[in-house]
Amino acid sequence: MDDGPIKTIVDWLADGARSAATAQQVVLELCERMVDAGVPLWRGAAFVRTLHPQIMGRRFLWVQDVGVTVSEAPHDLLATPTYRDSPVARVCISGQALRRRLADPACPIDLNTLAELREEGVTDYVAMPLIFTDGSVHAVTWTTRVPGGFSDAHIAAIDSVTPPLARVAEVRALRRLAGNLLDTYVGHQAGERILSGHIRRGDSEAIAAAIWLSDMRGFTMMADRLPPKTTIDLLNRYFDCQIPAIAEHGGEVLKFMGDGLLAIFPVEGRDTDAVCRRALDAARLARDNIADLDGWESGTNGPRFGLALHLGEVQYGNIGGGERLDFTCIGPAVNMAARIERLASSLGRTVLASSRFAQECQPEMAGVGDFMLPGFSETQAIYGLAEEAGQAATLKVPDCPSA
Repeated sequence: MDDGPIKTIVDWLADGARSAATAQQVVLELCERMVDAGVPLWRGAAFVRTLHPQIMGRRFLWVQDVGVTVSEAPHDLLATPTYRDSPVARVCISGQALRRRLADPACPIDLNTLAELREEGVTDYVAMPLIFTDGSVHAVTWTTRVPGGFSDAHIAAIDSVTPPLARVAEVRALRRLAGNLLDTYVGHQAGERILSGHIRRGDSEAIAAAIWLSDMRGFTMMADRLPPKTTIDLLNRYFDCQIPAIAEHGGEVLKFMGDGLLAIFPVEGRDTDAVCRRALDAARLARDNIADLDGWESGTNGPRFGLALHLGEVQYGNIGGGERLDFTCIGPAVNMAARIERLASSLGRTVLASSRFAQECQPEMAGVGDFMLPGFSETQAIYGLAEEAGQAATLKVPDCPSA
């Protein structure tokens, strides 16, 4: 076969595969170019490990006349025989290529997927390591259905594209890794802003948002009584009751403060009422999830958590000192939410909201009373969920006297 088209592919990869905007498109274009160059591929796949709290790695699978599909593998897969006895695991552990000429009746079927591939008409299977500059090993696999399998020239072509493919895969993986870590630790929207260059101290902007500030009831008592591991497990499950509800309704979790959680629902355009209603729906869902949570040993019969909802303008951006910054939101509106959350605790209520938030969610909110909140010069009208209107205050309000 002619080496010219293969050299063109190598040069394209060495230049960063810039015509392909995503990793999925890289695999698609690479396989199509290989076929056009005379390599009789039926299937090609790249397996790349990642650093993600829930995902062990991703597979980009190209099949002729089908295109590319992307699948994600959980961390638990590593402990299963399905993975341990797979060609990909063998390559990733050994760092060595392997080949199985499946058209040969004497070919050993010693690894998972090989028998299935033979039944699908595959005559040759090659798995090769993609070695990143940090020494980590990932994998790429190639299969064909042509009689006799790959020729020596085909294997040479596959060998030649593997090193530049590893460089492209590493660059794309690092970009995704940065996004994964930022999503995990600061949230998706904040992560996008950081990646776009908002990294200097003081980089911030004023945005309108519905503010969510919640806190677990009885956490100090539980943490003192329960083993540390049990406490952490309960805390994680407690946050699991809130975070998906917030995300599903368009919110962004910004910060965990012990057992407290700060989130915002950004208001864009004039959809203020829709944003507030989504936040309220998320609040109801979180409340119900927490009510069903097992293993709660607070020793109290009151609400398991308290939540404040407020609507206002916040400064959203970088705050900190030296080389340590935090991407968060601050401002009087956040302070207001904090005071309302403390009031919810004092009144034994689950969800309380400011008048600014409540007016966007009528008639689902009912007035609780007017209160002086620390740090604010005027009384504030406070509202609760209409369905909780029959709940009486169970505690005194020493620092938030009724007006």
